[in-house]
Amino acid sequence: MVLAVRSKVSLLAFALSLAAAVPAHAATAQRPEVATAAKQLQQQVIDWRRDFHQHPELSNREERTARVVAEELRRMGLEPKTGIAHHGVVAIIKGGKPGPKIALRADMDALPVAERTGLPFASKATGEYRGETVGVMHACGHDAHTGILLGVAKALVAMRDTLPGEVMLIFQPAEEGPPADEEGGASMMLAQGLFKDFKPEAVFGLHVFSTVPAGQIAVRSGPLMAASDRFSIKVVGRQTHGSRPWGGVDPIVAAADLVGTAQTIVSRRTDLAKLPAVVTFGAIKGGIRYNIIPDDVEMIGTIRTFDESMREKIFADLRNVSEHVAAAHGAKVEAKVPDSEGNPPTINDPALTAKMLPSLQAVVGADNVFEPPLQMGSEDFSLYGLKAPALFFFVGATAPGIDPATAPGNHSPEFMLDEKSLDVGFRALLQVSLDYLHGTAG
Repeated sequence: MVLAVRSKVSLLAFALSLAAAVPAHAATAQRPEVATAAKQLQQQVIDWRRDFHQHPELSNREERTARVVAEELRRMGLEPKTGIAHHGVVAIIKGGKPGPKIALRADMDALPVAERTGLPFASKATGEYRGETVGVMHACGHDAHTGILLGVAKALVAMRDTLPGEVMLIFQPAEEGPPADEEGGASMMLAQGLFKDFKPEAVFGLHVFSTVPAGQIAVRSGPLMAASDRFSIKVVGRQTHGSRPWGGVDPIVAAADLVGTAQTIVSRRTDLAKLPAVVTFGAIKGGIRYNIIPDDVEMIGTIRTFDESMREKIFADLRNVSEHVAAAHGAKVEAKVPDSEGNPPTINDPALTAKMLPSLQAVVGADNVFEPPLQMGSEDFSLYGLKAPALFFFVGATAPGIDPATAPGNHSPEFMLDEKSLDVGFRALLQVSLDYLHGTAG
């Protein structure tokens, strides 16, 4: 997931589009209670984040993380519900005054990545992923999101008597996707009735990003992140000795041809002048010995799109390419495209984005809030946006003096979070929440 360097042109276009969406309004100032809470809770948020970082857990395996989150919420006087979508934790803060209902979401899961940061609190954890023992690391920053939301919860509880409305806190497991043959994440939380009795007017979330400098916030109205779909393709040949390939059907050569031909789906069959798209093969597995042509080769990958018609067409094209390329080699194919329910694109509600932009600017200054380009990365936060107006924004994670364009990115074993981003994320999420609840946004 890469963010391009901002430009004055994009900033101007962004400002004009927002101005057209809502009436003119005065600039919002950072709330004094936000500044006070940030000062009081800064070290606590850092400590929470470091603890989660040192003890990461894979998707649908967030047992300790969920337990710690629930314990901290109980210490605040809340009554969290646990075990939602396996390890999800949800709590509601009821304000002392009538007002709107909003939801705030943080994801909790880590990645199958062996950490190489050298931090004193670096992860040494391991886990099982796709049948293999792997290192586990918060290489995407979900430890920061969880720590930030705990901090915001504590700040909101402290001002509960004067708080209008209600706030749902969503600590979500499996944002990175549940293991094969398992359910999880936002889709499972929603299917289990997350919003059945609590219907938010707005849902807010954030993500720390390596390609945004610490101290800055990136937000975009409308489409922000791509839809994400997984596929699996099995090319079935006939095993034979490597010295006499004519004695069988080589699935490795067929698979190689398939991978190459599949690249034309985007480069030659998709209208990229409309919106971008990606087809990526992420893993290929076939054979076990140097002189044996195997029976089959298995491949998995991802498809990223922003438009539903393009999405369906790419599915059909990949199935078509798989079938006919395999047949040309005398092989058969088992193509599951997609192989599971994917995430739709993450779309920021234009009216809500325009309304909350001054709140984000109040935290870091107008010059430090910019519009990023479309992101090919995906988020299951998008599913909340199908239920209520949603706003998702990026918080800069790379320290001053380091070029964000070349810094180790999210999902890298060397991903390094500048802890200044914790303060910015905390203040931004708290400011947005309070401005919306008090009706002072926009």
